[in-house]
Amino acid sequence: MSPWKRAPLLPDHLPETCTDDPSALAAFVGPRERALEEGIWSLGDADLLAIVLGTGLVGTPVTLVSAALLSRFAGLEGLARLGPHALAEHPGLGLAKALRIAASLELGRRAFERAVRPRPPVRTSASIAAWCAAQLGPLDHEQMWVISLDGRNGMRGARRVAQGGLHGCSVTARDILRAALSDAASALVLVHNHPSGDSAPSPEDVAMTNAVAAAGEVIGVPLVDHVILAPDGHYSSLLDLGMIAPGDAPRGAAPPSRG
Repeated sequence: MSPWKRAPLLPDHLPETCTDDPSALAAFVGPRERALEEGIWSLGDADLLAIVLGTGLVGTPVTLVSAALLSRFAGLEGLARLGPHALAEHPGLGLAKALRIAASLELGRRAFERAVRPRPPVRTSASIAAWCAAQLGPLDHEQMWVISLDGRNGMRGARRVAQGGLHGCSVTARDILRAALSDAASALVLVHNHPSGDSAPSPEDVAMTNAVAAAGEVIGVPLVDHVILAPDGHYSSLLDLGMIAPGDAPRGAAPPSRG
């Protein structure tokens, strides 16, 4: 007799939806509680799937439902090969829960794909302006974006941190640095647009740049450039204008060059 035991399969007569039995849930600490206490990474596949499903069946806790599904479909790989309609045909699911499973697997696939995708290098103020022109150029109001860089000036992320009217938007250095830290940035570039058509930095732009540069130096996330776009494609770079020191680059990487 093999010591390995097959996870229970869901019987065909089980209803599609129900709520967990409170008396059964009280007997053990569920995956959501363990995820909060021990970290989401500490959970196994069945526990993670249980969180996605949310609820089990009458008399069957959600963790047993998720374990049975993984056993029936040969693990996550088998689940990933099925679309939501195919999943929904199996007892104990239904289309809503099948869509949750399909969506969570697709999110995981996209996260992996984007994690291994080469990051475009940010080497010049012109490359920053070109990358942001389609997003910011046509707008009739101001937006400010944070471009987060890794240690080799590769782009880790781009986040909008503020938007306003024709003549400006309100944002603090704290908002900007919080966005960069969320991307685990080694350095950052600020980008915003001037819908009025003049890309020259205003006194408020210079003051904001100085505040972000000073705060970034304190926490070790230097500001390497601040690019201002006009609707016609022209731009100004505070690095090019000498308002940001070229030395403010992540260790081991050259700052974006002027021009």
